[in-house]
Amino acid sequence: MNRICNLFGIRYPIIQGGMVWCSGWRLASAVSNAGGLGLLGAGSMHPETLIDHIHKMKAATDKPWGVNVPLMYPEIDRLMQILVSEGVKIVFTSAGSPKKYTPMLHEAGAVVAHVVSSSKFARKCEEAGVDAVVAEGFEAGGHNGREETTTLTLIPSVRRATSLPLLAAGGIGSGEAMLAAMALGAEGVQVGTLFALAGESSASEAFKQRCVALGEGDTMLCLKKLSPTRLIKNELFNRISEAEDRGASPDELKAILGTAASKRGIFEGDTDGGELEIGQVAASVGTIKPAAEIIEQLIKGYADAKAKLAETDF
Repeated sequence: MNRICNLFGIRYPIIQGGMVWCSGWRLASAVSNAGGLGLLGAGSMHPETLIDHIHKMKAATDKPWGVNVPLMYPEIDRLMQILVSEGVKIVFTSAGSPKKYTPMLHEAGAVVAHVVSSSKFARKCEEAGVDAVVAEGFEAGGHNGREETTTLTLIPSVRRATSLPLLAAGGIGSGEAMLAAMALGAEGVQVGTLFALAGESSASEAFKQRCVALGEGDTMLCLKKLSPTRLIKNELFNRISEAEDRGASPDELKAILGTAASKRGIFEGDTDGGELEIGQVAASVGTIKPAAEIIEQLIKGYADAKAKLAETDF
């Protein structure tokens, strides 16, 4: 077992990303029961909804699991109190500084990991006392770092910058990609897109079917004046792209997005007018599978690729 498996108490160093509108208790418990680490995605949950999902997680699995918390969450203090009072033992934070909440979570007996997009922020995370970092390249779906650094470039840079246990994220869609990340210094992977399109994901069927039909180049990073976000090219994307090309202000971009854009697209299935967040690797997914099968194929692909490399003679 490596440091990631030891830290979280899991069989395989595979973490399911806590994705908005996808990562409810059904998906998270399926991943945990299959030997990975399932995460509830608190970013799209009202506090009462999160409590309900936590209770259902406790009933659905006796394996380790956690909660992903975007630190820009509107009711962040209340949410953190919920995590403490409900005894959540693994917390992944993102979109902000973990410095304020990490001591409180540690005092409550929780392990804390934070998502970063640069080696600079990885160093700050170590100073803040987190237990692990997730280095996410800009291949990833949804919100991304402004640096636009690819996973292949980011992982070795972060590995040099910190001694913390390191997870790679962004573009991890196969066992071969997992092996590549480990070769570069990661000790495990956080997988988003594959699990967003799993059978147990709470995303709408319309969203899943749109994603598995994607081809190379069908997603693009946009909304850089707000928060860089990788989206599928659809009607809403085209409106955003046209506005950005003519220099639209942040307020105009917000108006084009409207309210609950990601909920409309991912959860409600408005594939034309909604915000469809997914990673580049969606183009290679092809079919919707159960979470357990996804983990099985990742592990098998990793082992096969490792064995093949061992036979390679330069």
